[in-house]
Amino acid sequence: MSLPKPVMRGLLGKRLRFHLPIAFTLALGAAVVFKYTVTEPRKQAYADFYKKYDAVKEFNAMREAGVFESVRPSGE
Repeated sequence: MSLPKPVMRGLLGKRLRFHLPIAFTLALGAAVVFKYTVTEPRKQAYADFYKKYDAVKEFNAMREAGVFESVRPSGE
């Protein structure tokens, strides 16, 4: 009893017709999941931060702390 020979002609096309739609579906699903679990919360966090962020106040606090070498504190 011998094993039948494998059919090699057209094997790549047959396998691609099966696996390519699955690959595209999984990739699209991963992209949608990433968008709504990572990027949207990150964008919302940035928006919330910059709603109440005062750059001038932050600059003055860093100047008073001596972070900048070329800017003197306002008391000098």
